Amino acid sequence: MKQRLKTLLNTSMFRFLLVGCVNTLVGACIMFGLYNLAHWSYWAASAANYTLTSILSYFLNKYFTFRSKTRSFAEVLRFIANIAICYLIAYGAAKPLVRLLLSDAGEALRDNVSMLAGMVLFTCCNYIGQRFFAFKKD
Repeated sequence: MKQRLKTLLNTSMFRFLLVGCVNTLVGACIMFGLYNLAHWSYWAASAANYTLTSILSYFLNKYFTFRSKTRSFAEVLRFIANIAICYLIAYGAAKPLVRLLLSDAGEALRDNVSMLAGMVLFTCCNYIGQRFFAFKKD
């Protein structure tokens, strides 16, 4: 168990968190701006965020975080699949969970808290998916 934890918590995790901080700041501005200022829906604002920041994330995580030298279409497809699956899991779980927990709150507050919770869930799922699936070492 200790070895598995050590494998999971190596330097790539810290580089991933650094890249994640940049992506999170950019993404939060996009998502909350589109939702609160441009009045886009929960799903449209969060999807726009992850579509745009995933492009940045791919290059930063490929070359900086996981130092992948692989040049293959399969790697790109694994990355896209990972992002899509993590997005659906994180945001699909966050919205009903927050709706249940904040049932007396207004829709805008629930959606904002859901997007924040989705960001946290997405980050956890995404690290595992990128580390062991998208940029896995052969």
